[in-house]
Amino acid sequence: MIHTIPIAKTAIRVSSTDNPRILNLLIKLKNAGNTDGTIKAADTRLRLISKKANLDAPETVNQYLTNLKGSQTYKINLSRTYTKYCKHYNLTWNKPKYTPDTKAIRIPSTEKLDMLIASSGKTLSMKLDISKQTGMRPVELMNLKVRDVALEQRTIYPTTAKHGASRSLKVSTKLRDTIENHINRNKLTPNDKLFKSDALHYGHTYREMRNKLSDKLNDPSIRTIRLYDFRHYFATTLYHKTRDILLVKQQMGHKRIETTLIYTQLLNTADDEWNCKTAKDQKEATSLIETGFEYVATTPDGFMLFRKRK
Repeated sequence: MIHTIPIAKTAIRVSSTDNPRILNLLIKLKNAGNTDGTIKAADTRLRLISKKANLDAPETVNQYLTNLKGSQTYKINLSRTYTKYCKHYNLTWNKPKYTPDTKAIRIPSTEKLDMLIASSGKTLSMKLDISKQTGMRPVELMNLKVRDVALEQRTIYPTTAKHGASRSLKVSTKLRDTIENHINRNKLTPNDKLFKSDALHYGHTYREMRNKLSDKLNDPSIRTIRLYDFRHYFATTLYHKTRDILLVKQQMGHKRIETTLIYTQLLNTADDEWNCKTAKDQKEATSLIETGFEYVATTPDGFMLFRKRK
């Protein structure tokens, strides 16, 4: 059964299993200002637990988590959500301790990301290009309002998630024009959301497109490229260009420098492979810079040399 939570100016559709206690908690989370994505995730996790354990009997939940075949990180997410349930209903629960899984981040190539962008429909392509050029979290991108985009300055001012620092993010002239056309075509006002759907829908449509492309090209590696990898790509590329870890921290909206330091370990410049191009005038040089190339040197005959990491 589908329930709708009509709170404030929005309504959230959740697939609650006729459990009024779950629904009651979801309403509380909404009233407390949690995002739609957080509420839907809580609904999904609690419904999953309730199929194998009694939510009002914490010892059965402990047993379920102990026997669950899943990563430590997955169990952490389940236990965090169940902790909210216990707190809401004053249940005593000895929360298990789990150590997060350590998994190396793999950064996809520029060519693979550009291929995904080019294979998407008009709106999804624009979203992915914004993700690639700004490193915004999906929830930040999908919460953007038209007033957050300064078209003349080619700058986006997102509301930073996870209590991180505020930031301003530059986009290319081409992407700025695409965003402007989108705003005009849809007759959006400054207070309108730039995109209608939410982060969950963004992720779903991306994975659907990605998997179809993977099958079409018979390239299983494409299926491994997550939406968040666009954000990781932005961070590693920015650090690669600037070697300024504090700038990367600020542009990523990180709260802790330790989070940002992960990206310094992902680059081994000795093994870099490059795409190299030349420009004979300012117009060609500007075009290369806007597509991610960096200036290297100028030849004696006046050609400017540029390169971009593959």
